[in-house]
Amino acid sequence: MSAQPTEGGKARQALAAAILALLTLAASPTLAASKADTEAQFRQWLQTDLWPEAQKSGISEKSFKAAFADVKLNWDLPDLVAPGTKPPGDQKQSQAEFSSPGAYFSEQRLQGLATTGRSLAKENAATLRRIEKTYGVPGPIVVAIWGRESGFGRAKIPHPIMDVLATKAFMSTRGDLFRRELIAALHILDSGDVREAEMKGSWAGAMGQPQFLPTSFLKYAVDFDGDGRRDIWKSTPDTLASIANYLAKKGWKRGRDWGFEVYIPANVSCAQEGPDLAKPISQWASDGIERASGKAFPSDESKADGMMLVPAGRHGPEFIVTPNFYVIKEYNNSDLYALFIGNLADRIASGGGAFKREFGDVGKMLRSDVLKMQKTLEGQGYDVGKADGLPGFKTRRSIGRWQAEHGISPTCYPQENLIGKL
Repeated sequence: MSAQPTEGGKARQALAAAILALLTLAASPTLAASKADTEAQFRQWLQTDLWPEAQKSGISEKSFKAAFADVKLNWDLPDLVAPGTKPPGDQKQSQAEFSSPGAYFSEQRLQGLATTGRSLAKENAATLRRIEKTYGVPGPIVVAIWGRESGFGRAKIPHPIMDVLATKAFMSTRGDLFRRELIAALHILDSGDVREAEMKGSWAGAMGQPQFLPTSFLKYAVDFDGDGRRDIWKSTPDTLASIANYLAKKGWKRGRDWGFEVYIPANVSCAQEGPDLAKPISQWASDGIERASGKAFPSDESKADGMMLVPAGRHGPEFIVTPNFYVIKEYNNSDLYALFIGNLADRIASGGGAFKREFGDVGKMLRSDVLKMQKTLEGQGYDVGKADGLPGFKTRRSIGRWQAEHGISPTCYPQENLIGKL
């Protein structure tokens, strides 16, 4: 049971409550005035700063005024820096842990997406055949990205995109980026592809079912249903074809797979990872690397280049990937994202399942410890890529090389017992 406050305590509580109420009343008009001032500055910024740039890019004054007639600042967005305030300093990562790669691959989620994806692949089979013929990208890859980005168009994408982009262009930590996207959005509206009321996106400015930024829309969105509009919000054919066109323009190799889960023998170094160390898949096979499925590598892949990928070092599934894996990364620059898409596409195409090997219990080190390891390796002449406390492929293979050079069996992944040794 908690102690009851004394009479003096009650009096102090009452006084504190009264002071808090007065401060709240005093602060509210100031806050309202501050927001009102910012809104006024925003309107002035539109006219004196953004309008000349939009005009120079080919936007008419009539279109500009119509586009911003109902636009409002969205104060609920993250990373905002109001005029007259300073952006937050760099956040220290001394106590942050990076996540285990395995946390990314929810089996329940993958199974659910695969079941729906197979059904929608059948439903849109004719469209997907035409897309593959046109762009060379397999239907299951396109459907997998569709599912991952927007739940096959079923996810709520609620934000008016002009509000998001205008807010972030005016007062965010990445104003220049969003300014470019805002100008691009004006050109989308000018094209007549979509009405402003239907131009919805995420809080980060990505639009529609494929989650394209406006600049990507202008480069890669296509009208595949023949209605004269590029509609990535409501048209399934336009959505799927736009994803395929994006991948094709980024360099998708027609007829090639994304990659294969493999077993790498203990006598084959895991420190051979990375797109810059590609060699023919037949050569990887001659080193003793085998597919985890037990099947041989496809004959039409054997002479083509493949790259080793070990996202958890020796503590998880291992892969030989093709250049198409790195094309998928163009959609989202993450090894785990590309593996998720590849695995989901395999499930949609042939009923495949989870990777044969599970990810080990890794990812519990502090980012500051990994950063210390990276800087130590750099000091010894190793290329770790970006020293940021996250173990990318250059960090992983540098660890493997250091281990081999110091008589330790390479694991190619940061471990606590390496900190003192390094």
